[in-house]
Amino acid sequence: MTILDTIAEKTRERVAEAKRICPDPMKDREIVLRRKDIPGGIDTRQPFRFRKALLADHMSFICEVKKASPSKGVIADVFPYAEIGTDYDNAGADAISVLTEPYWFMGSNAYLTEIRRRTDIPILRKDFTVDPYMIYEAKAIGADAVLLICAILTEAELRDYLQLSRELGLSAIVEAHNEEEIGMAVRAGADIIGVNNRNLKDFTVDVKNAGRLRDMVPEGCVFISESGVHKRADVIAAEEMFADAVLVGESLMRANNRARKLLTLRGEGPKVKICGLMKQEDIRKVNELQPDFAGFVFAHTRHFVTHEQAREMKALLDPKIQAVGVFVDAPEEEVIGLLNAGIIDLAQLHGSETDETVARIQNATGKRVIKACIMKDEDSVKQAVPDADYLLYDAGKGEGRTFNWEWLKESPEKPFFLAGGLTPENVAEGIRAVQPWAVDVSSAVEDEDLSKNYEKMKRFIEAARSVRYEG
Repeated sequence: MTILDTIAEKTRERVAEAKRICPDPMKDREIVLRRKDIPGGIDTRQPFRFRKALLADHMSFICEVKKASPSKGVIADVFPYAEIGTDYDNAGADAISVLTEPYWFMGSNAYLTEIRRRTDIPILRKDFTVDPYMIYEAKAIGADAVLLICAILTEAELRDYLQLSRELGLSAIVEAHNEEEIGMAVRAGADIIGVNNRNLKDFTVDVKNAGRLRDMVPEGCVFISESGVHKRADVIAAEEMFADAVLVGESLMRANNRARKLLTLRGEGPKVKICGLMKQEDIRKVNELQPDFAGFVFAHTRHFVTHEQAREMKALLDPKIQAVGVFVDAPEEEVIGLLNAGIIDLAQLHGSETDETVARIQNATGKRVIKACIMKDEDSVKQAVPDADYLLYDAGKGEGRTFNWEWLKESPEKPFFLAGGLTPENVAEGIRAVQPWAVDVSSAVEDEDLSKNYEKMKRFIEAARSVRYEG
């Protein structure tokens, strides 16, 4: 027997035991939802969310949560699976794949359920589906998609499992390894086909396998290149074969900083935030320049804006640019109210807010929170609030000065912003020094009257985006 045959046989034994304990996996079990009752929250019961996520106008990334594999053994000795899933979401993953096979991959259904509770983006239940029971089970634990492997199913089973998945509103990746299996997937009516570059019979990897089979996949069928994606060149190869998505596992799990690794694979530099916008004319400028984030300051500083001013600016802001509200020890009700009203998309907390504060805002809104950490010395990085979605390292509260970037050499894996004294002249240097997920600027791109200067913003954004993470 091959490794794949052995795993499939063990899975059948596992399903038999699960049926004995719980004959109907969906009976008396809440279908796991993510913040469905929160204003602006996504109801994860929406059908076929996984496939829709892969139809973006860019290469989509399915990022995998995986502790071990048969070929590599234990990949992650420390395995904070829920945090990993959240960090993938915050770093811009299009979907998440969660291994639930318990013996060779050390996975668990509980891992997927907990990640679902923390994130809205679509989740693939990555397992060796050998029985309809597992499809019902996937729905019950909160998955948006299942994996159907041609090599362990008959064509009749594949057709039936696809039909059942659709009845439950689940997407299904039909995984193939050769021409015969591609034909089987097409005849069965698959609308997502993934070619695994890893041979599941002996676990060797051939990154060219997907390219050889690409032309056999019909137009309109989502095509995924799976396994063997370790560097930007591997993603470029997938782009050149017109893949819609790549599934990335081991290289992300082994990365020192997963958010930065994802930027590397995308061939991107850091995100850019322009803060301290005060005038509608500022909005027109940033709409043309297209930073990733625009900041409204609600703290009583020289950049202060009222709720109504922010509302008017947000109405003019390009929807592709996310609005960030900046607060210093503001009442939680104010922050929550602005998020739920849609005046801002994220909250940035610059005061003495705690993990508990962050959690209450997250739970009441379903929105992301940035927590600032004031860098006074090399130990300051340890004071960061770990439950925030993003961290922001600054020299002060809008003081426009830098700190010693060497203090961030032990920065956490969580996506973080670099702020403090950045200018069009030094931002590239700062990016190369600490490799942040995003950079933040305010006073260095404005005139004396606090209006944002178009040319300064343009030079800052161009300088920041000229840096690419190559490794």
